[in-house]
Amino acid sequence: MNINPVESTIELTKLSSPEILFGTEGNEKSSSEQFLLSMYNSVQVSIFVVDVLEDGDFRYVALNPTHERWIGIRSDDLRGKKPEDILCAIDAAKVRQHYTDCVRFGKTISYEQCLQFQGIPSWWSTTLTPLRDSNSRIYRLIGTSSNITPVKQAEQAVGLQVEREQLLEAIARRIHQSVELETILDQITKELRQFLNCDRVLIYRFEADGSGVIIAESSVAAGDPLLGKNITDPCFSGKHPQHYGRGCIQVVEDIYAAGLHPCHIDFLASLQVRANLVVPIFKGQDMWGLLIAQHCHQPRQWQQTETDLTLQLATQIGIAVQQAKLHRQIKDLKAKIELEQHKQINQLQQVRNFEGLVRRMTEQIRDSLDETQVLQTVTQELAELLNLDRCQIELYSSCQTLVTITYEYTTKLPQSQGLTRQIADRLEVYQPLLQKQPLQFLEIVPGWQPNLLVMSQMACPIFDTQGLLGNIWLTRPTQEAFDEFEIELVQQVANECAIAIRQAQLYKQTQAQVKELEKGDRLKNQFLRSLSQELGTPITSISLAVQTLETVLTPAEISNIEIVPQLLQILHNECGRESKLINHLLTLTYLEAEPEPPTLIAIDLQSWLHPIVESFRDLTNCQRQHLNLRVDHALPPLETDITNFERIVTELLNHACKYTPAGEYITVSAHLTEIAVELNITNSGIEFTSNQLSRIFEPFYHLSEHDPWKHSGTGLELALVQKMVRHLGGSIYVHSATGQTTFTVKFPL
Repeated sequence: MNINPVESTIELTKLSSPEILFGTEGNEKSSSEQFLLSMYNSVQVSIFVVDVLEDGDFRYVALNPTHERWIGIRSDDLRGKKPEDILCAIDAAKVRQHYTDCVRFGKTISYEQCLQFQGIPSWWSTTLTPLRDSNSRIYRLIGTSSNITPVKQAEQAVGLQVEREQLLEAIARRIHQSVELETILDQITKELRQFLNCDRVLIYRFEADGSGVIIAESSVAAGDPLLGKNITDPCFSGKHPQHYGRGCIQVVEDIYAAGLHPCHIDFLASLQVRANLVVPIFKGQDMWGLLIAQHCHQPRQWQQTETDLTLQLATQIGIAVQQAKLHRQIKDLKAKIELEQHKQINQLQQVRNFEGLVRRMTEQIRDSLDETQVLQTVTQELAELLNLDRCQIELYSSCQTLVTITYEYTTKLPQSQGLTRQIADRLEVYQPLLQKQPLQFLEIVPGWQPNLLVMSQMACPIFDTQGLLGNIWLTRPTQEAFDEFEIELVQQVANECAIAIRQAQLYKQTQAQVKELEKGDRLKNQFLRSLSQELGTPITSISLAVQTLETVLTPAEISNIEIVPQLLQILHNECGRESKLINHLLTLTYLEAEPEPPTLIAIDLQSWLHPIVESFRDLTNCQRQHLNLRVDHALPPLETDITNFERIVTELLNHACKYTPAGEYITVSAHLTEIAVELNITNSGIEFTSNQLSRIFEPFYHLSEHDPWKHSGTGLELALVQKMVRHLGGSIYVHSATGQTTFTVKFPL
């Protein structure tokens, strides 16, 4: 008859397992059925029955007692359930596929598979046999299974042992072949994770501050990678360092059931860690880091073989770290030796180049007195020789408060030749240089740069036995400092520069002295010519007057007696002029020599200037000129030589009266400035040219050369005034503009 599998399953749920399997009731069993039932209950092979439903789905019907014991599930609890009801999703899919294959092929099939029952994995060798109804439809599957877990575990142990030995051999071979440490660590983490079939393997290296960084990672866990991150376990500073320091390991199958400190649990949970295996890595006697294996989503039972392998790999890592250190030391030593050799070769070449530079400088100094040619060549050759961005030579001012960049050679940096700097603005830089000590430092180039640009600078003083002259500045486009060898060579160049500068200065001084002597000779000759002319003019007048008197006063009679007084007046005037000229010459000669210091007496300008100015009142009134005097009441007493000071004022007033037209003003004023007492004598109505002003203090220079008789005088008045003012420690200036001329005399307080 036809059997409906669904109805059959529903009806048979009330029957016991043997009745379901054999379709008979207790007292009616035949001897063969009794035999089959006895085998079903007592055989050591697991037997299970699966119904194949009309829609192709599968439901369990029964288990024999042996299968119940193996999987820990009662037959009654299993009956009517699908594979997904008792297995995890992955295992249920595998089982369902085998059931489907048996139905599809319509014959008995055998297979091996690993299933988890109640969280415990086990291996099974299973045979599925299909049962057909009268219509040849497969309505039921009878499965027999043997638990082969011990066999599989033994096979796995052997395989794992072989795999472990192969892994250790490969790692040792890589270390022996001196593969880069980073490559070795990456390969260890990758192969250990595959061997342990865990979610993540890390290598954690300790830092000097107690923290640590992940230097290698192999992971299939979700979330951000940990490689390169600096991680500090908040609980690690307590008992864990001592624990690992004794060579112990940490085996945690479930962080929530291992009795860990809450802060340690929170820390591991933040990294998505559920099971943790931690082994210390030693470099010599010091703990270098940790080798960590982690399971992220569920607990993990770590096997002893897994722990042993991890320990062995940690030992190999320690060997690799120590070997990498040795290789690095050997490599550094080789590099250092090569660098020293290269440095010695470069230094030898630099010595030759510097010898050539010094030789050329010596030849230039010998053959040329041109400082510019020598020093400009030095800046260029130094820049090319030392691979500089810029080479400068700066010279101090005479008072050593200013420094000016006089010579410069640069290929990349902005030009700064001619720039003058105050030494006080960079005293921290110039203080050692003023003590004749070389200086070098790093400088950040100002301005926006995509990358911060730092340059190395060195300054070497230029000096000789007579004192400091300047500095050589070198700018290198790297942060590499100038070594002692380079400093010594630059100092040699600085000594040659000092010779060149001092020789050029001596040459300039000699040339200046020659020009000064030539100028003195020229002025002396001019002075003698002018003196001869000035002395000859009164003598000529006197001679003409005497000849005229001889013709007038004849022995026979006195003719034209009216002209005699005029001739006598001429004689008197010219004799006085000659006497005045001789007095001026004597005074000028006295002041040109080294006169005795003036006798200083304190005078009150308010009361002292008034009578001198008033003595010119009649003359100015006669010439219809307006004479004014203005003196500040707050003027302090002025210490001066009365005779010289009175003569200065008198000569300047005489000059003003001579060159002031009728109706114009002459003003004498005195006031106080911050550093001096200032006396001004101003006359309006006349303006002198710049050429006249430049020669106004020259001896025998007449402002009105076209009419030498209009303004009588010796031509030495203003020259004497200038000499007397300087003799008293003052200064005199003349300014002429906008229709007036002012003589300014300053006496320092």
